Amino acid sequence: MMAGRITPELEAIVPLEVRALGGGPETVHAVLDTGFSEALALPFATIARLGLAYRGNELVTLADGSETEVGMYRAIVEWHGHVRPVTVFAVHGSALFGMALVAGSRVTLDAVPNGPVHIQPLA
Repeated sequence: MMAGRITPELEAIVPLEVRALGGGPETVHAVLDTGFSEALALPFATIARLGLAYRGNELVTLADGSETEVGMYRAIVEWHGHVRPVTVFAVHGSALFGMALVAGSRVTLDAVPNGPVHIQPLA
């Protein structure tokens, strides 16, 4: 089971172990974004620090309906005790993880400041 906390701003934050292929891990505190259909979005500084491999650009549609082109990178995430390769989108903001990473999991949380967040694999 993975565990995190609800922030005072009511964001579900979970620590994720992220690394480049062949690189050392770094703990990234990421916000669960159920409106994000991909796996992981990281700030440019985190991508550079981890040395993630560039995979190209992709046109994406944002929550407000606008489109923008973002860089895509390759990373490894420790997920439920297993190594999982993921595509990372470069962003100008907080680290986010989305539904492609959460797929196959049960997410439970208490939506109050400092409330628990639990993510566990479905049986």
